[in-house]
Amino acid sequence: MTQPTRRGRATQAAIDDAARAVIARKGILAATVADIAAEAGRSPASFYNYYDSKEAMVRAWAMRFRDEANDRAQTVTRHGLSDRERVREAAAAHWHTYRHRLAEMVSVSQLAMINADFAEHWAQMCEIPTQFITDMVVRAQRQGHCQGDDPALMASAIVSMLNQFCYVQLAGRDGRAAPEVDDDACIRTLSHIFYRAIFSKEEP
Repeated sequence: MTQPTRRGRATQAAIDDAARAVIARKGILAATVADIAAEAGRSPASFYNYYDSKEAMVRAWAMRFRDEANDRAQTVTRHGLSDRERVREAAAAHWHTYRHRLAEMVSVSQLAMINADFAEHWAQMCEIPTQFITDMVVRAQRQGHCQGDDPALMASAIVSMLNQFCYVQLAGRDGRAAPEVDDDACIRTLSHIFYRAIFSKEEP
């Protein structure tokens, strides 16, 4: 693989943008290198200057995604937030990460169904929110909430809900790009469900 020059980086960015557009329409499993090259207005050979395969491209995206997810997590873990505010920040961070990295999320989740390496990538991408929510449940249980629930299972269920909701709203039920959605309404819905799952006390 060549080290991109400034012009090469611009070409790579154009290929990435084209790939995201194709994947938004077709999903990663149906997308081909020829589709991506045509979308970018370049030859398939140009694609192979930067990636060995579409799977290699997605793998590179996943690495960049992890760095971004780590940065977004910092806003959620800062001190001074109430439980409700922290939940809303977490829901908003998940939503915005999914929206801005839709192709990455869709690609890795789809490839994880058929490829063990990508199953591991998907697990790593989910690890940060899952651990954060696990810790949140443990703290909530000390305050008398969600007694008897397994914190790790609660976290896994909530992250699964967040991922599926974001997929349906942003990628569409058939895997194609969805029409414009109301970010605030979606974040509000996610945060309400998220908060009630952990912090609503049961009636005695």
